Amino acid sequence: MKTVGLLGGMTWESTLEYYRRLNELAREKHGGLHSAPCLIYSFDFQELSRLQSAGRWEELGELLGARARALEQGGAELLLICANTMHKVAERVRRAVRIPLVHLVDETARAVRGRGLEAVGLLGTRVTMEDGFYVERLAAQGIRALVPPAAADRAEIHRIIFGELALGRLETGSREFCLHVAGELAARGAQAVVLACTELPLLLRGAAAPVPWLDSLDIHVRAAAELADSPTIAEAPRFV
Repeated sequence: MKTVGLLGGMTWESTLEYYRRLNELAREKHGGLHSAPCLIYSFDFQELSRLQSAGRWEELGELLGARARALEQGGAELLLICANTMHKVAERVRRAVRIPLVHLVDETARAVRGRGLEAVGLLGTRVTMEDGFYVERLAAQGIRALVPPAAADRAEIHRIIFGELALGRLETGSREFCLHVAGELAARGAQAVVLACTELPLLLRGAAAPVPWLDSLDIHVRAAAELADSPTIAEAPRFV
């Protein structure tokens, strides 16, 4: 299995899930005492959050690119950005390294298409829902993404992510709110709801939704594990 480089700490709660799931998949596939070779750079999320709020995305791209190069120099053979929102700077990170970047949005799109779906709901941070980088990338692959139409609902989901989940808090009222919003998205035509924030599965795992959840973290990890076992990773169609 090739060494997976993880740009993490966005937040560390979800980075723990990346590490845990990668190792579980390695054990399931290879048995015995096998685990996943990983290199992790974990950011201080306070600083990244400050730069996000200030709209300093170019600086964020440079920061992630520099740490991606460090992971490559340390021996990483493929790279993951362990966050949905930070895929806004994914192309800058991709250009900073020679190893393949497993793009979370593209892998999510592949999972959506694999299920024969055409329209999905999208829950995530304000940037993920409103900026366009996520919705437009899905649209380019033939998928219609629906975000909560009410600005107040989008703001509340953002608050839940940064004010609770990023701090390790899982509140019942917030779970119920997200389920309510998912129901509204389903009523508007969403055939599934993408949990486009790597902390949201921590809150909503096991919660009965009106349509299926698509866990972007799980999708991302499974794609990475598959590619890490591929003998010709650099030639895989997803990187062309």
